[in-house]
Amino acid sequence: MPSFEILVAFVVATSIFAYMPGPSTLYAAAQTIARGRRAGWFAALGIHIGGYVHVVAAAVGLAILFQAIPILYLALKLAGAVYLIWLGISMFLTKAETATKPQVAGQKSARRAFWESVSVEVLNPKTAIFYVAFLPQFADPSAAFPIWVQLIILGTVVNIMFSSADAICVILADKITTLFKGSSSANRIANKIGGSVLVALGVNLALDRR
Repeated sequence: MPSFEILVAFVVATSIFAYMPGPSTLYAAAQTIARGRRAGWFAALGIHIGGYVHVVAAAVGLAILFQAIPILYLALKLAGAVYLIWLGISMFLTKAETATKPQVAGQKSARRAFWESVSVEVLNPKTAIFYVAFLPQFADPSAAFPIWVQLIILGTVVNIMFSSADAICVILADKITTLFKGSSSANRIANKIGGSVLVALGVNLALDRR
Protein backbone atom coordinates (compact mmCIF):
# COMPACT_ATOMS: atom_id res chain seq x y z
CA MET A 1 0.00 0.00 0.00
CA PRO A 2 1.09 3.66 -0.29
CA SER A 3 3.31 5.25 2.35
CA PHE A 4 1.96 6.47 5.66
CA GLU A 5 2.22 10.10 4.57
CA ILE A 6 0.15 9.44 1.44
CA LEU A 7 -2.45 7.54 3.47
CA VAL A 8 -2.76 10.44 5.92
CA ALA A 9 -3.30 12.83 3.01
CA PHE A 10 -5.86 10.38 1.61
CA VAL A 11 -7.84 10.26 4.87
CA VAL A 12 -7.79 14.05 5.26
CA ALA A 13 -8.89 14.66 1.66
CA THR A 14 -11.60 12.01 1.88
CA SER A 15 -12.93 13.48 5.13
CA ILE A 16 -13.21 16.92 3.52
CA PHE A 17 -15.11 15.54 0.54
CA ALA A 18 -17.30 13.26 2.69
CA TYR A 19 -18.51 15.84 5.19
CA MET A 20 -19.17 18.66 2.76
CA PRO A 21 -22.95 18.76 2.11
CA GLY A 22 -23.60 17.15 -1.25
CA PRO A 23 -26.25 15.40 -3.36
CA SER A 24 -26.09 12.08 -1.51
CA THR A 25 -26.49 13.65 1.93
CA LEU A 26 -29.38 15.79 0.72
CA TYR A 27 -30.94 12.75 -0.93
CA ALA A 28 -30.73 10.68 2.28
CA ALA A 29 -32.19 13.57 4.27
CA ALA A 30 -35.02 14.01 1.76
CA GLN A 31 -35.95 10.32 1.97
CA THR A 32 -35.93 10.52 5.77
CA ILE A 33 -38.11 13.62 5.86
CA ALA A 34 -40.63 12.23 3.39
CA ARG A 35 -40.74 8.56 4.38
CA GLY A 36 -39.37 8.29 7.90
CA ARG A 37 -36.25 7.10 9.69
CA ARG A 38 -36.38 3.49 8.47
CA ALA A 39 -36.61 4.62 4.84
CA GLY A 40 -33.77 7.07 5.46
CA TRP A 41 -31.48 4.31 6.73
CA PHE A 42 -32.36 2.10 3.78
CA ALA A 43 -31.75 5.01 1.43
CA ALA A 44 -28.28 5.52 2.95
CA LEU A 45 -27.64 1.79 2.59
CA GLY A 46 -28.75 1.89 -1.05
CA ILE A 47 -26.38 4.77 -1.78
CA HIS A 48 -23.59 2.80 -0.09
CA ILE A 49 -24.25 -0.36 -2.11
CA GLY A 50 -24.51 1.63 -5.34
CA GLY A 51 -21.19 3.25 -4.53
CA TYR A 52 -19.41 -0.08 -4.83
CA VAL A 53 -20.46 -0.27 -8.48
CA HIS A 54 -18.42 2.88 -9.09
CA VAL A 55 -15.52 1.57 -6.99
CA VAL A 56 -15.29 -1.60 -9.06
CA ALA A 57 -15.75 0.37 -12.29
CA ALA A 58 -12.87 2.67 -11.34
CA ALA A 59 -10.68 -0.30 -10.41
CA VAL A 60 -11.16 -2.05 -13.76
CA GLY A 61 -11.10 1.17 -15.78
CA LEU A 62 -14.70 1.12 -16.99
CA ALA A 63 -15.38 4.66 -15.79
CA ILE A 64 -12.68 5.96 -18.15
CA LEU A 65 -15.22 5.34 -20.91
CA PHE A 66 -17.16 8.34 -19.65
CA GLN A 67 -14.13 10.53 -20.35
CA ALA A 68 -13.40 8.89 -23.69
CA ILE A 69 -17.01 8.95 -24.92
CA PRO A 70 -18.68 12.21 -23.82
CA ILE A 71 -22.07 11.21 -25.26
CA LEU A 72 -22.12 8.17 -22.95
CA TYR A 73 -21.49 10.40 -19.95
CA LEU A 74 -24.22 12.81 -21.08
CA ALA A 75 -26.74 10.01 -21.67
CA LEU A 76 -26.20 8.48 -18.23
CA LYS A 77 -26.28 11.89 -16.54
CA LEU A 78 -29.59 12.78 -18.18
CA ALA A 79 -31.03 9.37 -17.31
CA GLY A 80 -30.08 9.90 -13.68
CA ALA A 81 -31.51 13.42 -13.69
CA VAL A 82 -34.83 12.30 -15.19
CA TYR A 83 -35.03 9.45 -12.66
CA LEU A 84 -34.44 11.84 -9.74
CA ILE A 85 -37.04 14.28 -11.03
CA TRP A 86 -39.54 11.45 -11.52
CA LEU A 87 -38.94 10.21 -7.97
CA GLY A 88 -39.36 13.73 -6.63
CA ILE A 89 -42.63 14.34 -8.48
CA SER A 90 -43.95 10.94 -7.37
CA MET A 91 -43.07 11.72 -3.76
CA PHE A 92 -44.54 15.22 -4.07
CA LEU A 93 -47.87 13.79 -5.26
CA THR A 94 -47.97 10.85 -2.84
CA LYS A 95 -50.58 11.09 -0.11
CA ALA A 96 -49.22 11.04 3.41
CA GLU A 97 -49.34 7.62 5.04
CA THR A 98 -51.98 7.34 7.72
CA ALA A 99 -52.03 5.23 10.82
CA THR A 100 -53.60 2.36 8.87
CA LYS A 101 -51.12 -0.50 8.75
CA PRO A 102 -48.16 1.80 9.53
CA GLN A 103 -45.69 -1.07 9.86
CA VAL A 104 -46.49 -2.51 6.43
CA ALA A 105 -46.40 0.93 4.86
CA GLY A 106 -43.06 1.64 6.54
CA GLN A 107 -41.56 -1.60 5.24
CA LYS A 108 -42.70 -0.83 1.70
CA SER A 109 -41.27 2.69 1.91
CA ALA A 110 -37.96 1.34 3.20
CA ARG A 111 -37.64 -1.24 0.43
CA ARG A 112 -38.60 1.33 -2.17
CA ALA A 113 -36.12 3.85 -0.76
CA PHE A 114 -33.36 1.23 -0.88
CA TRP A 115 -33.81 0.22 -4.51
CA GLU A 116 -34.41 3.78 -5.65
CA SER A 117 -31.21 4.85 -3.91
CA VAL A 118 -29.17 2.07 -5.51
CA SER A 119 -30.49 3.16 -8.92
CA VAL A 120 -29.84 6.85 -8.28
CA GLU A 121 -26.26 6.20 -7.21
CA VAL A 122 -25.46 3.84 -10.09
CA LEU A 123 -26.93 6.32 -12.60
CA ASN A 124 -24.75 9.17 -11.32
CA PRO A 125 -21.74 9.43 -13.69
CA LYS A 126 -20.23 12.24 -11.60
CA THR A 127 -19.58 9.68 -8.86
CA ALA A 128 -17.79 7.45 -11.36
CA ILE A 129 -15.63 10.33 -12.57
CA PHE A 130 -14.83 11.28 -8.98
CA TYR A 131 -13.48 7.84 -8.18
CA VAL A 132 -11.44 7.71 -11.41
CA ALA A 133 -9.95 11.16 -10.75
CA PHE A 134 -9.47 10.82 -6.99
CA LEU A 135 -8.33 7.28 -6.19
CA PRO A 136 -5.32 6.91 -8.54
CA GLN A 137 -3.62 9.87 -6.84
CA PHE A 138 -3.14 7.70 -3.76
CA ALA A 139 -2.19 4.41 -5.43
CA ASP A 140 1.45 3.32 -5.46
CA PRO A 141 2.69 1.36 -8.52
CA SER A 142 5.64 0.03 -6.49
CA ALA A 143 3.45 -1.36 -3.68
CA ALA A 144 2.98 -5.08 -3.12
CA PHE A 145 -0.68 -5.02 -4.10
CA PRO A 146 -1.67 -4.50 -7.76
CA ILE A 147 -3.12 -1.11 -8.64
CA TRP A 148 -6.65 -2.47 -9.06
CA VAL A 149 -6.56 -4.02 -5.57
CA GLN A 150 -5.33 -0.74 -4.09
CA LEU A 151 -8.13 1.13 -5.86
CA ILE A 152 -10.77 -1.22 -4.47
CA ILE A 153 -9.38 -0.88 -0.93
CA LEU A 154 -9.13 2.90 -1.16
CA GLY A 155 -12.57 3.12 -2.82
CA THR A 156 -14.11 1.04 -0.04
CA VAL A 157 -12.69 3.42 2.57
CA VAL A 158 -14.06 6.41 0.63
CA ASN A 159 -17.48 4.80 0.30
CA ILE A 160 -17.64 4.02 4.03
CA MET A 161 -16.68 7.57 4.98
CA PHE A 162 -19.24 9.05 2.59
CA SER A 163 -21.87 6.73 4.04
CA SER A 164 -21.03 7.90 7.57
CA ALA A 165 -21.90 11.44 6.46
CA ASP A 166 -25.18 10.17 4.98
CA ALA A 167 -25.94 8.44 8.29
CA ILE A 168 -25.43 11.70 10.19
CA CYS A 169 -27.88 13.42 7.83
CA VAL A 170 -30.46 10.68 8.39
CA ILE A 171 -30.15 11.12 12.16
CA LEU A 172 -30.49 14.90 11.98
CA ALA A 173 -33.41 14.74 9.54
CA ASP A 174 -35.16 12.20 11.76
CA LYS A 175 -34.76 14.46 14.80
CA ILE A 176 -36.45 17.27 12.88
CA THR A 177 -39.33 15.16 11.55
CA THR A 178 -39.95 13.59 14.98
CA LEU A 179 -41.16 16.99 16.15
CA PHE A 180 -44.02 16.81 13.65
CA LYS A 181 -44.79 13.10 13.84
CA GLY A 182 -48.49 12.19 13.99
CA SER A 183 -49.72 15.22 12.10
CA SER A 184 -51.18 14.38 8.69
CA SER A 185 -50.63 17.93 7.49
CA ALA A 186 -47.02 17.79 8.64
CA ASN A 187 -46.59 14.49 6.80
CA ARG A 188 -47.94 16.04 3.61
CA ILE A 189 -45.53 18.93 3.99
CA ALA A 190 -42.68 16.47 4.60
CA ASN A 191 -43.55 14.64 1.38
CA LYS A 192 -43.54 17.89 -0.54
CA ILE A 193 -40.22 18.98 0.96
CA GLY A 194 -38.61 15.62 0.21
CA GLY A 195 -40.00 15.58 -3.32
CA SER A 196 -38.89 19.14 -3.96
CA VAL A 197 -35.34 18.32 -2.86
CA LEU A 198 -35.19 15.35 -5.24
CA VAL A 199 -36.52 17.43 -8.14
CA ALA A 200 -33.96 20.14 -7.37
CA LEU A 201 -31.15 17.56 -7.31
CA GLY A 202 -32.32 16.16 -10.66
CA VAL A 203 -32.50 19.59 -12.28
CA ASN A 204 -29.07 20.48 -10.91
CA LEU A 205 -27.61 17.25 -12.31
CA ALA A 206 -29.18 17.85 -15.72
CA LEU A 207 -27.96 21.45 -15.97
CA ASP A 208 -24.48 20.79 -14.57
CA ARG A 209 -22.03 21.24 -17.45
CA ARG A 210 -19.13 19.50 -15.72
